[in-house]
Amino acid sequence: MGEQQETAGDPLADAACLPMPPSVQAGPMTYAIFRVARLHRMLAAQLLRRVSLHPGQELVMMQLWDRGPQRQTDLVRLLGSDAATMTRTVRRLEQAGFVHRCPSTTDKRVTIVEPTAASLALRRQVEAIWAELEQSVTNSLSADEQGEAIDSLTRIEAALIRATAHDA
Repeated sequence: MGEQQETAGDPLADAACLPMPPSVQAGPMTYAIFRVARLHRMLAAQLLRRVSLHPGQELVMMQLWDRGPQRQTDLVRLLGSDAATMTRTVRRLEQAGFVHRCPSTTDKRVTIVEPTAASLALRRQVEAIWAELEQSVTNSLSADEQGEAIDSLTRIEAALIRATAHDA
């Protein structure tokens, strides 16, 4: 009885116990991916809120920290984004003081995005948040299970890339 009280009212525990709705039974893998992705993004948002970032912004910052200043179009390609989303993301990061945008010296049509000194102080915090997120994801998996999960997700990603390219 005490065990039921511990999880009673916990929406995440309750959701994990729910049977799959009949309308999605034709796609159990798709439904599982949807649920995991939604929860992962929710946790990432909670953790990133500590440093005033939204999910996805940290990925832009990681690219800039690791690769240095980048053309905005290269960030789109590297992160699998679209131009409009990247423009909004970079604009918000610039307003927060984490990036600076400037025209390329060789091609005025090109925008270069570079991390600011203020963003460098953020780097350790973002890396710690990613480590915490990783721990939350993997804490119930052995090292072998983690490798198997990564392999499976990589194959799923490749299949989705092929399907996206085929349908485009």
